[in-house]
Amino acid sequence: MSKGFASNYRIFMIAAGLLFCFGGIGTRLVFLHIIDRGKLLGYVEKVRRQVIVEHARRGAIYDRHGYLLATNQSKYMVGADPQVLRDEDKKNWVELATLIGIPLRDLEPLLNTKYRGAAHAQSVTTAKKNSDSIPTITLDGEDVVEAPRGRPIRWVKLRGDVDEVTYEKINKLEIKGVYGNRIFRRVYPHNELASHLVGYVNKAGNAAAGVENYADFYLRGQDGWREGERDGKRRELAQFRTRQVEPVNGYNVVLSTDIIIQHMVEEELDRIIADFKPEKATIIVSDAKTGFILAMGNYPNFDLNKYYDPKLAPLSAQRNFAITDQFDPGSTFKIVAASGALNDNLVNPNTHFDCSLESVEYQGRMRKFMPDDHKYDHPLSVAEIISRSSNIGAAQLGMKLGEERLYAYARSFGFGEKSGFPFGGEITGLLNPVRKWSGIDITRIPAGYSIAATPLQIHYAMGVIASGGELLKPQLIKEIKDDSGEIVFLFDKKSRRRVVSEPVAHSMAKMLQGVTQPGGTAVKAAIPGYEVAGKTGTAQKLINGRYSKRHHVGSFVGFFPASRPEVVISVIVDDGKPEQGLAYGSVVGVPSFKRLGEQLIQYLDIKPPYETGRNLVALNGGRQ
Repeated sequence: MSKGFASNYRIFMIAAGLLFCFGGIGTRLVFLHIIDRGKLLGYVEKVRRQVIVEHARRGAIYDRHGYLLATNQSKYMVGADPQVLRDEDKKNWVELATLIGIPLRDLEPLLNTKYRGAAHAQSVTTAKKNSDSIPTITLDGEDVVEAPRGRPIRWVKLRGDVDEVTYEKINKLEIKGVYGNRIFRRVYPHNELASHLVGYVNKAGNAAAGVENYADFYLRGQDGWREGERDGKRRELAQFRTRQVEPVNGYNVVLSTDIIIQHMVEEELDRIIADFKPEKATIIVSDAKTGFILAMGNYPNFDLNKYYDPKLAPLSAQRNFAITDQFDPGSTFKIVAASGALNDNLVNPNTHFDCSLESVEYQGRMRKFMPDDHKYDHPLSVAEIISRSSNIGAAQLGMKLGEERLYAYARSFGFGEKSGFPFGGEITGLLNPVRKWSGIDITRIPAGYSIAATPLQIHYAMGVIASGGELLKPQLIKEIKDDSGEIVFLFDKKSRRRVVSEPVAHSMAKMLQGVTQPGGTAVKAAIPGYEVAGKTGTAQKLINGRYSKRHHVGSFVGFFPASRPEVVISVIVDDGKPEQGLAYGSVVGVPSFKRLGEQLIQYLDIKPPYETGRNLVALNGGRQ
């Protein structure tokens, strides 16, 4: 007799099936919780755990009066997740395109393309469109296919520099899947001003040049981070945060430069460019007592905010010519031989030399002098050799010292070695050891030939006289401050070495005044009521291995007041082209020196010396 559905066989089969299912589940649980537990926990940890980096705010760069030279601007990188965009939000795409500055025809492909690779989206026929096995979308009015093997796009960048106001307007559109990440962009309020000093941070966030690079350790700060979990929709689960380290913002860097003086310098460079159309030009202004740089300008320069634009910021213009280029210093180098001979008590300011000679015997050989621009019918004193820039006189001073002592003083003045300027790219210049000198170098080097130097080396060599005989280290950073304005580190004057005694430096300063007084080579550099000391320089350029008679580097390097120096100014013009005559230092450098000097007197409130209007050069037979 039949027992209906509940037969023993059926009960057995159902029981066996249930036992098998639960056995399978149990076995799977054993694998999940015991055998594969470690591997699966690691996978879950990898999927759910996340570390979110919180970027530190980069410190600002200020000039010595607190004016901003580099700062951060809060921006948003706006993008979209095409996988979650909704059809009902498409009506707002037009306004979105307007807000982010992208034409709608360019925006739509970005938002509509859901999978990567051109092979994963192709035009199809209507028959393919109707196929249930091939997913389709509409792109630019055409039916396209998305290959099922394509990787889904979860983020497409729309714009990387949206400001906060615009981002708020984008949020109000409530387009699901469109969102932004806050970032900080480096901006430079003064564009080209002090571009070679400030430097820049590139789009990858790497400090590339100038103070930005040198002081990056102080400026960049320390990024923070937090560790936690996220859900299946990749949203952070704040309740599961386990560790959090707050970011530490970067320190602020205060430079010794003065934005007003820098502006004066760059205006003067513009004038030089307009008047002389040089290949390059450099102006440096420093504090005579401490060596701190007040301004440094180069032509050509570049826009820090457009550093990536080859038209506004070509790589050739991004070099700091004051430290990367070298040339024969010419007559500005004559201070080395004169100072050395005075310091070794071989001469005094009134010692006379016959400067009408064409050659002289030295170490058993006749040595031919470089000719002077003017013939002298009487012996010149050391003071007159400086004021009138005699090549023959300078060579005889060098011979008094001898090759080894001349070389030692040149090195002591900073030639042939890096100055210690804090930026990369500085070169050593050229000062051969004595064993490599030719037979005529003893007559050429004292006059500033057969040697090459950077503008910065020449500037700080003159600074030796202005500082009282010390070679100072060029410095640009004055203070490091934290967010609250507290000083973290203070930089002070640094002397590299003593070059000549203080009395010799004072004597040289008096003789260098003669350069700007009647009979000197830079009379137009004189500022009434102030003791202006300095030296002109005009060096022929090497063109194809030979000195050119038409291409020159003209310069004037000086300081004032001579009896108690306040500022040192260098004006160096490479291959200037005046309307008449050659580009002598007295033509291309002196006018700018004087204009800058007169402005600095007013701006820095430089007081005139106690004794004014009187030539303090101590010389016999010299011009008074």
